[in-house]
Amino acid sequence: MHPPADGDDNTTGEVVVVTGMTGAGRSTAAKELEDLGFYVVDNLPPSLLRDVVRLVDESRGRQQPIAVVVDVRSGAFFDSLEANLAQGATGRRTTLLFIEASDDVLVRRQEAARRPHPLQGGGRLIDGLQRERVALANLRGNADVVIDTTDLNVHELTDKVAEAFGSPDSTRLKITVISFGFKYGIPVDADLVADMRFLPNPHWVPELRPMNGRDTEVSEYVKSQPGAEEFLEQYLPVLGTVAAGYLREGKRFMTIAVGCTGGKHRSVAMTEEISARLIGQGYDARPTHRDLGRE
Repeated sequence: MHPPADGDDNTTGEVVVVTGMTGAGRSTAAKELEDLGFYVVDNLPPSLLRDVVRLVDESRGRQQPIAVVVDVRSGAFFDSLEANLAQGATGRRTTLLFIEASDDVLVRRQEAARRPHPLQGGGRLIDGLQRERVALANLRGNADVVIDTTDLNVHELTDKVAEAFGSPDSTRLKITVISFGFKYGIPVDADLVADMRFLPNPHWVPELRPMNGRDTEVSEYVKSQPGAEEFLEQYLPVLGTVAAGYLREGKRFMTIAVGCTGGKHRSVAMTEEISARLIGQGYDARPTHRDLGRE
C-alpha cells in the first residue's frame, strides 16, 4: 500500500490504480469498482493522475474514491507510472491493483475477442504479450494487490475486487421497487414484474378515485382486499431468494416492477408496502413511482 500524502486522513477516499495484462480483466475490475462507488477513469496517462484527483476533489470532494485504469495503451506515458506513484502524485492513499493471467488464457481471450495486442506490431499475439510482461515486470513486483484471473470467471473476479475494495454499504444489494401502469408499458430495466390487477381497482370507488396509492385511505383499501396480504406473505420470500442469488452472482442492483392499469392506486400502494417490508428485513430498498401523476 502506498502511504498517504501529507495531510491525508481517514475521510479521504483512496485512489486505486488498475493495471495489468491485456485481456486479464482490467475492464471488469474497473466496472466493479464503479459499482462500488468509485469515480472511474479509463486509459489515463499517468502524468495526469494529479490533475484528475484535483478535479474530483473540486467537483465531488476528497471523500470520493477514485479508480484509474492505466495500461500500455498509454504508450510512452506509461513509463512514468512508477515515478508518479513513488512521488505521491495522487496526494491520497493509493493502491496499485495488478490484474494478470497465464499466457495461454490471455491468447484464448484475445483471439475470442478478435483483437490484436497493442504491442504485437506485425508479429504474433504471443509476441505482444511477452513485450507487455517485460514492460510491466516492475509494476507487478510493486503491486499492492495482485489478482490472477487464469482460473476465475467474471463473477469470481468481481467478488475478489469487492472483497478488496468494497465497504459494507457499497457491497449491499440495492433494490428499487418501481410502480407503473401497464397501459404505459413495462419498465425496460425491470428484473421482476408483479401484476396488481388481480385486486379491486380503487378507481371505481368515487371517494378514492382522486387519491393515489400513497394516501392512507387508498393504501388501507388495497391492502385489505382478499389476496393482498397473502400475496405479500408469499412474494417477499421469493424476493429474498432472488436477492441472495443476485449477491452470489455479483449483481448489486435489483429492480422490482409493480404494475396496475394506470400506475396510480394499486401498484403505488403495494410498491410502498413491499419497500417498507424489505427495509424492515434489512435490505437497502427504495420505492419510486414512474407513472404517478401521469393521468
